Amino acid sequence: MQVWAVSYDPPTFTEDLYQKGLLLVDEASSTRIKRFYRREDACRGLIARLLPRLLLKERGVASNMMSFAATEFGKPYITTPGINPPIAYNLSHDNGLIVMAFANGKAHPPAYSIGVDVMKVHRPRRDSYRSFVDTFHEQLTPLEQNLLSPEVPESEGLRRFFWMWTMKEAYTKALGLGLGFDFSRVEFDVIGNIVRVDGQEPKGWKFHRFEVTEAGELYVGVVAEFLEDDFETLVVPETDPKPWFKSFTAAAILERAIQELTQSG
Repeated sequence: MQVWAVSYDPPTFTEDLYQKGLLLVDEASSTRIKRFYRREDACRGLIARLLPRLLLKERGVASNMMSFAATEFGKPYITTPGINPPIAYNLSHDNGLIVMAFANGKAHPPAYSIGVDVMKVHRPRRDSYRSFVDTFHEQLTPLEQNLLSPEVPESEGLRRFFWMWTMKEAYTKALGLGLGFDFSRVEFDVIGNIVRVDGQEPKGWKFHRFEVTEAGELYVGVVAEFLEDDFETLVVPETDPKPWFKSFTAAAILERAIQELTQSG
C-alpha cells in the first residue's frame, strides 16, 4: 500500500498549467471539472483525475490505453486490461490536500478493496467545540461519545473526532458503499486503536493512520485496505517516517503529468 499526497498552492497553479492539464483528461472529465464554480475546486478535481493516470504510466501503460469506470455508487476504479497484479486505488481531498491510496487489488475486486479519507483538524468558526461534536451525536457510538466528553481538551477532542470520522469514511469507501451507510455501526477506539463494526472487529482489514501538516494546518487521514478474510485486523498507528507516503505539490504533479502523459508510449 502506498499514499501520494498533493498539496494545493493556488499561486503556483497557473492558468497555463491548468489549461494544459485539462487536455490530458477525457472530454467527459474535462466538462465536469469546468463546471466547478470555484477555481480551486476545479484544480483539485483535475489533480484527482491525473493521479491515477500517472500511476498507470508508472506501470508502463500508454496514455491511450488507460480506461476507468465507476461503481453504482460512483466510486471510480481502473478497467485498463492486462495489469497484473490489478491496482486498487481511492482518492480523497479536503481544503489544501489531495491524497490517493493504492495497492494490489488481489484479495477482492479492485473497485472495493481500498478506501482513503483525509480531513483538516478544525471546527467551523460559527460553532463551539461542543456544538460541533454534538452535531454528529447520532453517528457516533457510546464509546466514541465518551472519548469526546467535555473533560477532553478541545484540541485533543478535535483530533480524536477527525480520526474517528476519517476511519468511518475510509472503511465505507473501501466497501464501495454510498452515503446511506449508518456510521454509528463503525466504531474507532482511538485510545485502544481498535476498529469494530456492529460490535465486532472485522476480519481481513488493515488500517493505516497518518498525519500531514500543510501550510501550518494539521490533517489526519486513514487508509482502509482489505487483505484476506483470515487476516487479523490491524490498525497501524501514525509513524514517522512513513516509507509508504510520498508528498508532492500540485504544480509539480501537473508539470510531471504534462511531460509524461503526452508521450505516446
